[in-house]
Amino acid sequence: MNGKIGPERKHNTLKALIGALLFSLMALLAFNMPDHPDAFGIGTFTRLPLEWAVIGLLTLIVPGRIKRTVIFICGFLVFLLLFLKIADIGVEAAFQRQFNPYLDVKMLTDGWNLISGTIGTLAALAALIGGVAVFLLVATVFLKSLTWMAVAHASARQPLIRVFAIVLIVGTMLMWLGVSRVDFRTPGYLTNRLGLVVRSVSDMRLFEQELATGLGPKNGVNLFQSVKGKDIILVFVESYGRSAVDDPQYARITQPRLAAINTQIEAAGLHAASGWVTSPTVGGLSWLAHGTLLSGLWVDSQARYDRLMISRQPSLNRLFSEAGWHSVAVMPAITMAWPEADYFGYDQILPAAGLQYRGKPFNWVTMPDQYTMSAFDRLAMRPAHLRGQKVMAEIALISSHAPWTPVPRLIGWDQVGDGSAFDDQAVSGDPPSVVWADPDRVRRQYIETIDYSLAALGEFMARQGRDAVYVILGDHQPASIITGQGASRAVPVHIVSSDATLVARFEKEGFVSGMVPTGAANERPMSGLRQTLITAFNGTP
Repeated sequence: MNGKIGPERKHNTLKALIGALLFSLMALLAFNMPDHPDAFGIGTFTRLPLEWAVIGLLTLIVPGRIKRTVIFICGFLVFLLLFLKIADIGVEAAFQRQFNPYLDVKMLTDGWNLISGTIGTLAALAALIGGVAVFLLVATVFLKSLTWMAVAHASARQPLIRVFAIVLIVGTMLMWLGVSRVDFRTPGYLTNRLGLVVRSVSDMRLFEQELATGLGPKNGVNLFQSVKGKDIILVFVESYGRSAVDDPQYARITQPRLAAINTQIEAAGLHAASGWVTSPTVGGLSWLAHGTLLSGLWVDSQARYDRLMISRQPSLNRLFSEAGWHSVAVMPAITMAWPEADYFGYDQILPAAGLQYRGKPFNWVTMPDQYTMSAFDRLAMRPAHLRGQKVMAEIALISSHAPWTPVPRLIGWDQVGDGSAFDDQAVSGDPPSVVWADPDRVRRQYIETIDYSLAALGEFMARQGRDAVYVILGDHQPASIITGQGASRAVPVHIVSSDATLVARFEKEGFVSGMVPTGAANERPMSGLRQTLITAFNGTP
């Protein structure tokens, strides 16, 4: 009988030691993993987290009746921590902020659309399935390792208890003595995340109060007297942020382009003033910027945006429509149903399909900006003018959207046609997987697409002449791979018109003359630009 017990105990002891080793490796990885992409370094995983010793000790000493519950709770907390940190790294890289469970869950669909559009549906699906499978496998191994420790024979469990207890006692003393590499962070990390959710819920209550109060004019009757008889063309340029103008590696391209545009439009009898506004988002979620400018309210989360969409706060588009303009949305990135359009009150919507592009897409980008502007002129401006109406257009230019490959080039405007003239450009250059393997190349192609978008706008304004007022701005700064960490969230805004008096009103508000905004110009919230436009367009000094 003793001959049978010996091998069983050895096997049980071996499982307990293997379980302790696997648990320690995975727990130390989870507790030491940073929550920011820039925090990885040589010393990242050399910290001693006391949570590891606490979980190990609990697993070994709790009575048999509640072991399973303790193991499940410990496993859940460790993998909740791991999930939140991985989510933080992704959200920080893309949007330069922490992951917020309350606000960000709704973005999963948008994230899927972007990734699948960039690398392909099959590749994105394979990556998703692979990631979920790896996560579940690691979770299973982790829970199994705790179970092997928990059911270990006393001869194996007692030494492990002593090891974890000694580590916990000595580690606690070192922590009290101020040793920086020994700590107990997880409770604070999870508490801060819970606090973030609580603050987000409170923020939504404040936003509800703002919506109930309302902001600005309730309707467009008798508004915009100073710009009667002119088209109002509001253009959002994708990822056109302050870094594109100020950062030396980009300024050598962008500032000469803006100066050249200034020369072009002056020759056409137009004047310009430029400034900065601070976007509510960075790296993506362009619709938050659209909602912020057009509502006059600060819309910095999907939750605020969704609530705005069912509110009575009139959009700037709706005010112009009520004042007699033909309100148009030109949205080449809209490829699916767009119920949010009802809020904005457009008279005409031109999504990707409605723009009648017959060329090939530029990866995720459905069509080049030059085609978008040409189609807007053909499908919206000219028909409205034939009816005796002026247009108020909201246009999203997307050639400067990631992945920034291939980079489009301008062609003759009389060659644009149905877009098939761009086919050769659309299949030129390297795929995103090649471009994104070289961060310097990503940055170079980013600014080349910005340069293209601005060049297309400059030519369009010069060709159209004096009967329009242009409001051109970026929607947000690009991701940190382009700007670096800690960059300003400001974006350029340009006002262009043949009416020098109108442009001068913006200069009185702190804008600078010309197409090149300077560092002296004040950054103001994008939400405030709506009232600035209304005041200037009403002719108020």
